[in-house]
Amino acid sequence: MLLLALFGGMLTIFSPCILPVIPLVFARGGRSLVRETAPMLAGLVLAFTFAALIATATAHWLLVANEVGRNVALLLLGVIGVSLLLDRVAERLTRPATRLGALLLGRPADGVTASPGRHVVVGLAIGLLWAPCAGPILGLLIAAAATASAPHAALLFLIFALGAAMSLALVISFGARLLARLRAAGVAERAVRRTLGVATIVTVVALFFGWDRTLFARGGVVQTASAEEALVRRLAPEARSVVTASGSLDDFAAEEAARTAPIALATSDGGLPSLEGGTEWLNSPALTSESLRGKVVLVDFWTFACYNCLNALPHVKELYAKYKDRGFVVIGVHTPELARERVLSNVRREVVSLGIDYPVVIDNDSRIWRAFGNQYWPAAYYADATGRLRFHHFGEGRYDEQDKLVARLLDERDAATPPTTGRKR
Repeated sequence: MLLLALFGGMLTIFSPCILPVIPLVFARGGRSLVRETAPMLAGLVLAFTFAALIATATAHWLLVANEVGRNVALLLLGVIGVSLLLDRVAERLTRPATRLGALLLGRPADGVTASPGRHVVVGLAIGLLWAPCAGPILGLLIAAAATASAPHAALLFLIFALGAAMSLALVISFGARLLARLRAAGVAERAVRRTLGVATIVTVVALFFGWDRTLFARGGVVQTASAEEALVRRLAPEARSVVTASGSLDDFAAEEAARTAPIALATSDGGLPSLEGGTEWLNSPALTSESLRGKVVLVDFWTFACYNCLNALPHVKELYAKYKDRGFVVIGVHTPELARERVLSNVRREVVSLGIDYPVVIDNDSRIWRAFGNQYWPAAYYADATGRLRFHHFGEGRYDEQDKLVARLLDERDAATPPTTGRKR
């Protein structure tokens, strides 16, 4: 599990969720490794570990404190961006802010130099804003942390963050070399500083208003889910999942092409796992696996800050709108990854903002997640009208096949249901 945590952290450098912090760490290029870069990375590791632990906590005041800490981090990094951007005239107008930014950046300001502790503060701020993409490895770690002791959970998240710090150290090294080449090519340092300042301020504004989900979700970044899944199979084969009781969309595509029926099931009974354990239901009273018999059901694991989930969401909504009148039910299982995703008011606001009108169950304790043995955001599990789990799909894509799958399961149910006949008076 520790090896999985390390490799998972290292792979986050290829995910779109790391992009918001890249401009912030890129500006640290060309600094002393011992006095500046290492303390900053240490602060990042500590902040992420602390925030991840809070994400598995239940105390409301801790969640609120994390929200406040994130806003303070945004303010702090905004000050750094301003100090990179403004010239002397503007500095005189905003001297306290730019002086603070200069201190945090490690540049002399009025004869004061930055200590390693100030670089730790910068790392803490960056760590509070870092939202790694939730691949299979992080999903497995969060599920394990939810039932583990606090020290063990902290160790898992610490190792994950160390892996990410190793990757970011490579980015900082690349940034230092790039800056050196720009200076050698005659590019003025002031232009470089202003470019980094603009990038930092734009990033802070995007994070504050939640625009990062739009800006970074479709960046064409390499997806690491397949590599992570291979690591999970090799290093944690005991991780239980219900997927063996169902087919993948690849299986469905093959069956659809061959026009074979009925669909072959695994030797397991393939029953839909329990939906009990949710802390609250939105848009619906509480539903159970038993109460859904006679319906074709999609159980969709998601969370509102997951870029991949948001990319898939319009297709889930479209599927629900198309088939709900025929007895198709979508249940969005909101299992949080980050601390702010555990705050019920935030989830309520996002459900309304995103236009979700199907049932959503709040899975803050990851009980439904563990019942399915799930490891992915987003993850789609399809059950037929008899309550058997039939197919699954992880990640984005395959939307046409999912549409055909729902239509087929509904046709199967209709074919097995005797027509209702009227009675003469």
